[in-house]
Amino acid sequence: MPDECLAALRARFGDRCSTVLSVREQHGRDESPFTHVPPPAAVVFAESTQDVADAVRLASASRVPVIPYGAGSSLEGHLLAVHGGLSLDVSRMARIVATHAEDMTITVQPGVTRTAVNRALEGKGLFFPVDPGADASLGGMCATRASGTNAVRYGTMRDNVLALEVVTAGGDVIRTGTRARKSSAGYDLTRLMIGSEGTLGVITEITLRLHPLPESVAAATCSFAGIAPAVRTAMAIIQAGIPIARCELIDTHTVRMVNAHSRLTLPEQPMLLMEFHGSATDVADQARLTEALALEQGGEAFAWTTTPEERTRLWTARHNAYFAAVHAYPGRRIISTDTCVPISRLADCLLGSAAEAEATGLPHYLLGHVGDGNFHFGYVIDPENTDDWRVAEALNQTLVRRALALGGTCSGEHGIGLHKMRFLVEEAGDGAIAMMRAIKQALDPLGIMNPGKIFEI
Repeated sequence: MPDECLAALRARFGDRCSTVLSVREQHGRDESPFTHVPPPAAVVFAESTQDVADAVRLASASRVPVIPYGAGSSLEGHLLAVHGGLSLDVSRMARIVATHAEDMTITVQPGVTRTAVNRALEGKGLFFPVDPGADASLGGMCATRASGTNAVRYGTMRDNVLALEVVTAGGDVIRTGTRARKSSAGYDLTRLMIGSEGTLGVITEITLRLHPLPESVAAATCSFAGIAPAVRTAMAIIQAGIPIARCELIDTHTVRMVNAHSRLTLPEQPMLLMEFHGSATDVADQARLTEALALEQGGEAFAWTTTPEERTRLWTARHNAYFAAVHAYPGRRIISTDTCVPISRLADCLLGSAAEAEATGLPHYLLGHVGDGNFHFGYVIDPENTDDWRVAEALNQTLVRRALALGGTCSGEHGIGLHKMRFLVEEAGDGAIAMMRAIKQALDPLGIMNPGKIFEI
């Protein structure tokens, strides 16, 4: 960062522009396995759209890279300053701008987290369903096109964002979309920004689609002798048209770590965790139909509950699975896969990959939103051990190529970041990558917006 740029940022932002090493280091790491990337040159804490516009404009004048930063929960290295520059922290932009309960929409700043949205909706009979597990910021969830456990019924961020306010690479402020439920007016710039990972602009305001709170909610668990019958059950549930809200698979390794971390006593076998939404009658019917399908595949100890405390305890344990693995292996990092395949090919993709992971002896775990064909292996590595890296990356490469051959994708919800750039080329092809580069060049001609992510500039 040139001295004149840093001086201009300090003049504009005062003590909200920091070059303190500890602050820079905090903004130079995420939950990805990359541990040796230098921190950004400076951090600016934005508190308004005007702050973001001014910071981007000053950075652009000196061709300084700008890396948007929210909650820091990225798994693919999105936040890392691989070309140096400015980390633009929007976590203080955490205001609920407007709630329109009658239209089932809410407009928020990008630093608002998903749990804060649902707290703000208490008593209104509405909720925001996209739940990636971590209490991520909504700006980051938009940037990575996040989804999570509820996607099988409620869709991803792509389906639940109506409009955005975005600061462009030149520091201009634009709006995309409206609060209307549909539009055919021009290019769909909202969808272009969803999943752009900060490479096309900085999201400063988001209008979200809300959903009615279900009258009744039930959570269910069912254990299986192996992964195969659990996967077949998940496929049968979807193919039978049961409107399940959540359908999660966790393997024996995950159950063991979750039990230790969350002080549970779940049977240490592969398990489906499920949730049903609807009227009391609908929920009961869905649970009974699901139980019948599970029993056909040898499912054991099928149990369901509508008690909020039990449901919360169960899903909190599931959401903490990643951190349970981190705590089970102190000092290690997780390389997380993120493939998604058509539901009919789920067993073909998942079972072969599970056998390959077991054969290596590398510590790992498996969990997935198998209701929509998305699953994650977590390979637990010593970041200083080159053999661990080699084995984990080889497993990941084989898994991704298997998923692509079956009509799937290298990233169901985590995004590309640093880790999956080579897989994106294999998935999309040279022509599509060239079109992405052309869009990037048109919207960010100086290449300052989160450079080195999605593809090299």
